[in-house]
Amino acid sequence: MTTTEPTTVGHTDNSILIAAGIDHVWRMTNDLERWPELFTEYASVEILEHTGDTYRFRLAMHPDENGTVWSWVSERTLDEATHTVVARRVEPGPFEFMDIRWEYTEADGGTRMRWVQDFRMRPQAPIDTEGMTRRIDANSKVQMGIIRDKVEAAAREAGDPGPGPAR
Repeated sequence: MTTTEPTTVGHTDNSILIAAGIDHVWRMTNDLERWPELFTEYASVEILEHTGDTYRFRLAMHPDENGTVWSWVSERTLDEATHTVVARRVEPGPFEFMDIRWEYTEADGGTRMRWVQDFRMRPQAPIDTEGMTRRIDANSKVQMGIIRDKVEAAAREAGDPGPGPAR
């Protein structure tokens, strides 16, 4: 664990093209109650507060290899007009902070969904910021692929015409 550089900030930036219309992708990926069906890592979501376009909720993961269930409270504000979401961990746990931005843009062939995450680990965390950056970057790619497949399947099932010309 590196504790000599407390100013180090972890940063990941991942995106994926989903062959579905932006409205379908937006609705499905922002339906917090369905996240345990959408993400393979989440066991449950409990919405604690909902005010306007801002949600405060508790996420719990499936037990890890040691049987530990990790859980935290996050806050997420949706801006459907710009197809952006800003989120942060309210209970950061091993993180000093965790800020996330989701962006959705229409693209040839569908909707590009992008996740940008900035964070820093606490010095006493079991993993340093550099190690967590690698872990989050790899896991984001896996989860995005799973989400893409589920969203595309749901779009086909719903008869979503999919991507069309940019509006």
